Amino acid sequence: MQNQFGIIQMIQQGYYATYPLIIISIVCLAVIFERMWALRGIGTRATKTADALVGPLRQGKFNEALQRTETGHTAADRVFHTVISGARELDRARLEELDEERRFAELVELKRYIWVLATSGASAPFIGLFGTVVGILAAFQSMAVMGTGGFSVVAAGISEALISTALGLAVAIIAVIFYNYFSVKIENINAAIHINAARLIDAALQGRQAVGG
Repeated sequence: MQNQFGIIQMIQQGYYATYPLIIISIVCLAVIFERMWALRGIGTRATKTADALVGPLRQGKFNEALQRTETGHTAADRVFHTVISGARELDRARLEELDEERRFAELVELKRYIWVLATSGASAPFIGLFGTVVGILAAFQSMAVMGTGGFSVVAAGISEALISTALGLAVAIIAVIFYNYFSVKIENINAAIHINAARLIDAALQGRQAVGG
């Protein structure tokens, strides 16, 4: 209990660095949970949706395929809906352009907020280092005022200062790990949507031939 109180007291003493770091950590946690919820299962659902659409498109049932994607609940639904909307008339090159344009717009939305993690990961160690430097300066200033030497005089002040660096590194490590995780996940989602959109384009062109379009 005494150790816990000591840590809390050190955080309070270094408030000029630790309080901003605590706020940053809360924001990072909010972004992490929000993006985990927003990105869950998108790639898997994209493949399942495409599997369900290939059959109707090959039969030239474009209206049925459009109805299945018009809800637009996910990025994949919106991309597929855009591609299928133009599948009756446009050639392959233009359909691929529509796919790329819509996926770019969805990619921007999927990456929303993760810049916060990158910024936090880059800045948190420097905020912690700033708190440590200021804390050590204050500790040595106290030693000079007291007129005594020895490590025991400044040990408490240095320990309070170092908590800022420790907290800054902890925040940065978590932020960078999840930034990289979300970056890879979003790229995988984008690839899954692109692959399945290509499948739908092929199916739509086959459907047009089947109905004499």
